[in-house]
Amino acid sequence: MMCAPFLLAFVLHAQDSVHVRGVARDTTLAVVSTPAGGALRADVVLPLIGGSVSASTTGRWKIDAPGVSFTLVDGVPFATTKDGPIPLAAAPILRNGALLLPLQVLADIVPRIGNRVVWDAESRELRAFRNLGKNANASSPSAASAASAASAAPRTPEPRAARTPAAATASTPARSSAPSPRHRLIVVDAGHGGVDPGMHGPIGQRTTLYEKDITLDVAKKLAHELEGRGVGVLMTRTTDTLIALGDRGRIANAAKGDLFISIHVNAANLNWKEPGAARGFETYFLAEAKTEDERRVARMENEVVRFESSGDPAQEGGLGFILKDMAQNEQLRESSDLAETIQSRLKRIHPGPSRGVKQAGFMVLVTAFMPSVLVEIGFGTNPAEAAYISGEAGQRAIASAVADAAMEYLGRYERRVTGTSTLQDPPK
Repeated sequence: MMCAPFLLAFVLHAQDSVHVRGVARDTTLAVVSTPAGGALRADVVLPLIGGSVSASTTGRWKIDAPGVSFTLVDGVPFATTKDGPIPLAAAPILRNGALLLPLQVLADIVPRIGNRVVWDAESRELRAFRNLGKNANASSPSAASAASAASAAPRTPEPRAARTPAAATASTPARSSAPSPRHRLIVVDAGHGGVDPGMHGPIGQRTTLYEKDITLDVAKKLAHELEGRGVGVLMTRTTDTLIALGDRGRIANAAKGDLFISIHVNAANLNWKEPGAARGFETYFLAEAKTEDERRVARMENEVVRFESSGDPAQEGGLGFILKDMAQNEQLRESSDLAETIQSRLKRIHPGPSRGVKQAGFMVLVTAFMPSVLVEIGFGTNPAEAAYISGEAGQRAIASAVADAAMEYLGRYERRVTGTSTLQDPPK
């Protein structure tokens, strides 16, 4: 089921309006109030973003939106896609012959599983794009990010060896100049969400911290920092909702991301001598775990599969096979380099000790075909560190450091491959 805070957010905004930046024109639509929360008329909003709605049978509706199709049934709180059902915060309603779409469908589901629509929660704006070429010079960083994601029509991932940061330019004729920073897309993943709260802490105190909340706050700040540095950003989730581990990497692949950065919060093993004293930050890349502690962290972050109906995504191709495939190309090296750069930048601002760059079999990284890392930003089980990572200043410092690291890595990669870089180096 959808969590109560997420449902409440849509109920509270039932009387607001939504601005639609459509494929042909921009307009503002009034949100229709329903007993279950805010909604928009499907036959009005979908054509604006390049979609359509049609009645297949009595009470059953087929929704086509950019990059995604699904079926809704009047009064049933589920959307049925080719990959299975998706729970809704509120059921669609038929009123005076018109289908009313819950805001969640447009603000979360269509952007998440489609590929040419984004939802800007801050400005309450729904944005749709025809293609990258017509929107690459969009005035806002968010628009540039959406346009980058829009170019990813195929959902079949490219071979791992091809998905390095320069892959998007590999087939560009020699006479073409290097890509502008706007063409870079970094996928930011907020760990856990929805019915999966992740870790909670601190130890010995009343619970004040849930991992899913901290990761979303830091991920949003990281997205803002990256956009301010001139690159596009795609977030795997922008609300308190559960996304399967395997789907997070696929979202990044569909958008043809250059980097995948997953944000998490660490937790001490209660069997340790002084678990409440454990603190520090560490950055992981995908490889076979070498130590028991690396395996412990991987098990903890992989536990989300108990909330998923799709099972273990690593079993689809076999983690061993994927790791062997990665070993045959530069993916491991690039992910390790990105992890080292993030760890180095975090050392400058984090009050806790550096626990180093580590490796483990994180399922969330298995399906991301690009340099990918998982950052444990601190121990939520430690009272002092919990206060730091949940505070505004600490979160901003972490987000800025990780953004600087991403830009440093991309600039270094471009210079290594082409001899020059289109990206401005962050302060040393």
